[in-house]
Amino acid sequence: MRLSDFDYPLPPELIAQTPPETRGGSRLLCVGSDEPSILDRSFAELPSLLAPGDLLVFNDTRVIKARLFGNKATGGRVEVLVERVLSDGQALVHLRASKSPKPGMVILFGDDADPVAATMVERRGALFLLSFAPGHRVLDVLERHGEVPLPPYIERKPELLDASRYQTVFAREPGAVAASTAGLHFDAPLLEALEARGVRRAFLTLHIGAGTFQPVRDDDLSKHVMHHEAWSLPQATVDAIAQTQAAGGRVVAVGTTVVRTLETVAARSPDGALSASSGETDLFITPGFRFRVVDRMITNFHLPRSTLLMLVSAFSGVEPIRQAYRHAVEQRYRFFSYGDAMLLSRASPGHVDGQNEMTQA
Repeated sequence: MRLSDFDYPLPPELIAQTPPETRGGSRLLCVGSDEPSILDRSFAELPSLLAPGDLLVFNDTRVIKARLFGNKATGGRVEVLVERVLSDGQALVHLRASKSPKPGMVILFGDDADPVAATMVERRGALFLLSFAPGHRVLDVLERHGEVPLPPYIERKPELLDASRYQTVFAREPGAVAASTAGLHFDAPLLEALEARGVRRAFLTLHIGAGTFQPVRDDDLSKHVMHHEAWSLPQATVDAIAQTQAAGGRVVAVGTTVVRTLETVAARSPDGALSASSGETDLFITPGFRFRVVDRMITNFHLPRSTLLMLVSAFSGVEPIRQAYRHAVEQRYRFFSYGDAMLLSRASPGHVDGQNEMTQA
């Protein structure tokens, strides 16, 4: 398939610039193989759309205040976006300055009275290794001087509200520079309603990097190189999935990050079995991919021509996703991180149509 197969027209005013008034206040578009295959629901109805014995798997990564603004010791403004915290004192970052950064360049963050110094050690591909002065932990510096790294399609500066709303209520492990947006819809009352329904939950961690917004530049998808993201799958979640499958329940991934983690682990096993493990994934899921673990998926709407749109097309079929997105535009759904959600069912292999184009009307 080609990149152009995954395009669709999107009126700019449908890109959500702010979160809904309340968590769980979004709309939910259900896409499945049953008739009618597209249903308009509210996210608050989710418990009734799942069955007792189903398992929700969440990503418990925590978004860090990954964007920093500083000045070179010699003058000049510098913008830093942390991609990954490597240790207490070092991080891999995207770095924007008026001149190409050189090893040894010192950047000062914070106020002039008590600045925090960081040295650019070396370049690693498109990223730069920053080493912070002794006594300054990266996460502490970010918490004190950083700002919430809102996605580029949110065309405003971060506000106080974003510190809480661009974060899931179950976020625990700091390290992401973008939210697991499917999880933003859940609040405590909804989680309690799901538990009362008999829907279980489990957690894994995948730290989302800025590469999630990296565009696909080549029309030949086979030439696209995916970014790497770190994940960890605990034994408790492996056990919960095994118990759910044995009892005939469905594994419901909350977000594409959960899908990529579970399917990465399964793909690395000769028999597709999950095991408690950690590592990095650069799994690029396109139509034709064989899903081994996930039965249903909750996800937000994704950018045109993006790897995530390709992933959901692989999961539910190119044609059903094309129709769902056209319906969402017609019905004025809100798109992307702060937008509405979808509940997707996995298509049977015979229904994953790799020939229909998203661009067909």
